Amino acid sequence: MEFLKVSSKSSPASVAGAIAGMVKDGVEVNIQSVGAGAVNQAIKAIAIARGFLIPTGVDISCAPTFSDIMINGEGRTAIRIAVYVHSLGSQAPLKQAEEE
Repeated sequence: MEFLKVSSKSSPASVAGAIAGMVKDGVEVNIQSVGAGAVNQAIKAIAIARGFLIPTGVDISCAPTFSDIMINGEGRTAIRIAVYVHSLGSQAPLKQAEEE
């Protein structure tokens, strides 16, 4: 399984563009981040990508899991985030936060 690796220095907008492109191409999206800053950038990227995709009739959601990985021979704990794609069909997107 391939992972989109996101670090604390990754640009959320750039990662969001990659996520949206992969979703549009029908490619499975899985993200891997190590550290709080990296996870923060990954979640921001998913939120931005969702904003790109909803107007096209596609929505995404995500599910995080822990994974033990090796980096330079050292054991670390990563957060892996699976991105799931949902079709909105003919329904208009919900604007929950804006209506409240």
